[in-house]
Formats: sequence, C-alpha cells, structure tokens
Amino acid sequence: MGKHARHPLITGLDVGTTKVCAVIGEVTPAGGLDVIGIGTSPSRGLRKGVVVNIDSTVEAIKKAVGEAEQMAGVEVGSVYAGLSGGHIRGVNSRGVVAVSGKNKEVGPADLERALEAARAINLPPDREIIHVLPQTYVVDDQDGVKEPLGMSGVRLEVEVHIVTAAVTSVQNVIRSVNRAGLTVQDIVLEPLAASEAILSPDEKELGVLLIDIGGGTTDVALFRDGAIWHTGVLALGGDHISNDIAVGLRTPTAEAEELKKRHGCALTALVREEETVDVPSVGGRKPRQLSRQILSEIIQPRVEEIFTLVARDLARAGLEDAPAAGVVVTGGTAIMDGLPELAGQVFDLPVRRGTPEGVGGLDDVVQSPIFATAVGLALYGIRTGGGGFDAGDGRGVARVWEWVKELF
Repeated sequence: MGKHARHPLITGLDVGTTKVCAVIGEVTPAGGLDVIGIGTSPSRGLRKGVVVNIDSTVEAIKKAVGEAEQMAGVEVGSVYAGLSGGHIRGVNSRGVVAVSGKNKEVGPADLERALEAARAINLPPDREIIHVLPQTYVVDDQDGVKEPLGMSGVRLEVEVHIVTAAVTSVQNVIRSVNRAGLTVQDIVLEPLAASEAILSPDEKELGVLLIDIGGGTTDVALFRDGAIWHTGVLALGGDHISNDIAVGLRTPTAEAEELKKRHGCALTALVREEETVDVPSVGGRKPRQLSRQILSEIIQPRVEEIFTLVARDLARAGLEDAPAAGVVVTGGTAIMDGLPELAGQVFDLPVRRGTPEGVGGLDDVVQSPIFATAVGLALYGIRTGGGGFDAGDGRGVARVWEWVKELF
C-alpha cells in the first residue's frame, strides 16, 4: 500500500444508467494520469441518467469503487462524479464590466466580475448552475481574445456556456456518493468529462461534435475555437435499442441486451445475408435461429433516430456547420459494429470512435469507449487543480460527516 502513497490519487466516478464505473489514477509529477485501478458494477438505481433508487445506486458505487481500490491496493476518500440526464440545459450568455485595475490593465478581479455578470441569468429556484465555461473574451473592440489578463482596455466582455441542472437530481447523486462513504470533490457534466479523455486540442479548435451514447441517455457537446458552445442530453440510449430487440424478436430483455452486444450492427448493409443468430424465446420455448440482418433492421432505425435528433438539435442552435473536424462517438453503445458508418451517413462528416488517450498505467485496459467518461473525470480533476488525495485520506472524515448528518 505504501508504494502508491507518495503520489496524489484522483478518482473518476461515472454513475450511469446501466453501469457505475470507477477509475483510480495517480497524478504523475508532469501532471499526467497513470490509471492504477478500475471497477465496474451493473447499475439499477438510475433511469435515463437520473437517480430513482438511492440504495441500489449506493450499492453499485460501493462495488465499483471497492473493485478499483482492490486493484490499485489503495483506499480513496473522494471522487469526481459525472452528471447526466434529461434535466440538463446549456445556454450561452455574456457578461460586460468596466476594467477597474490601475493603468486600465485587465486583472484577475476583472475576469471574476465579468464571469459573475455572465452568470446572472434568470433561474427558477429548482435549478442550479453546474458549470460556467468561458468561450471567448472581448477587450474594448478586440474580439477573439483567449487570455485577456494583462491586456489594456476600458471594457471587458466574456462569452460563456452555462450548464444548469435540476437541484434535486444533483443532490441525489451527491447523497448516493456520500452514503457510499465518499465525498464529492466536484460534479462534472459527463460529455465535458469525456472530452478530456478523447478529444485532441486540434479537434476542439477546428470544431468537433462529441456524442456519448450511454444506456439511458445520449450526451452531446459541440466544441469550436477550443471551447464548448453547445451541450444537450437526449433521454434515449442503448437501453432503448435493447428494448426494441426484446419486443421485435420476442425475447427476454437480458437476452436482447446480450444479442445487441454480441451480434448487433447499426448498419444493415454491412451484414452478410448468410449470417445467423440464435434468439432465446420467452417462457421456456425453444430458441430460434434468425438472420443477423433482421436483428440489424431492428437496431438501425433506433440508432438513426438518435443521430437525427442530435443533428436537429444542432441545427436548432444554428451550429450544423460548426463541427469541421467531424464527429466523435463514445459510450458503451459506440462499440457496436456499423455505428460510426451510420453516423457518417446521417451527419455527412468523418466519424471516429472515441477511446481514452494520453494516460499511462493500465492504459490498455481502459482503451474502450466504456471508460471514456470515468477516465475523463479524473483528467478533469487534474486540470481544474483538484490534485487528488493521498491514499487512505478523507474516507474516515466522510463517514464521520455522514454519521453526524444522520444524527441531526
């Protein structure tokens, strides 16, 4: 255990609709991430990305984190938790302030005031701001400024993307993590976290659309000029595909999920006519043999619908021409054959699968779209200066706090 105690630890926790995934990483001296522990657990306490059963969610978090701790040989006390769900909204806003520093030089206090001005949007009491993400600054008439500190000017303007969420949904995620004996260092929008692990700076600069297809939701984020300009969450995901298969082929849901994972293809044109699959029947009847094309014909319309809704959402925001670098698909469903090809047809853009890049340690194990968000959460923690906790730190404190809160 002592071997890892020297380096700070950081943990990403992706609390998803179908699985909870924990990734423990060591922060390297150069500020990189070495993955040292991974844990996953089936999740039954969420529906469409929102916690509906706290006890089930707590159990899944404990199991996933416990598995990761065992692999890493350490204990962790805090996590960066991902947030998704149809309640999430993203809006663009701007703030304008007069530069107050002496010699009219833009200082940190001016930046802070400009961001505060941009945050002042009308919010109902049941919603809260999760992120204020600066896109670009304007100093006097000079626009397109990335780093205004130290520039001279009278007027400072900032354009930001604000992500808001339902207060209760955020609290339920935090409560579930706390009950599992952990503290939450930060709540992070899942596509923003995933982008840390799978998008290159060039893609973000040129314009790229990230589509994270999970079990219950599809998360979307559009980057251009190095910043995030649009976010959205569709309450559609891989579970809906499994459900379509279960209904269409009259097979139990668990078997439908298995068929999707092992034989699913999102583009019927890629499936050879002679390929067959065994389909288990309901109620103890004999399994049937069907053409794999029939399975694909059930999957393709649903996946096409997801991509078409994303494209429509982008067009509504007036950003359909923004992703010049193309589309990156990630999340568990992105593993399916034919999915990038179908996305390419819908968007008429180059498409690739997104897997975590630029991490060390167990990097070959996390080379899958399934781990994009969890790895990204840990990377986000490093980038925003979380730095992590030393081994064994924090967990006792978190537990004590839990007891104190439950007593009063």
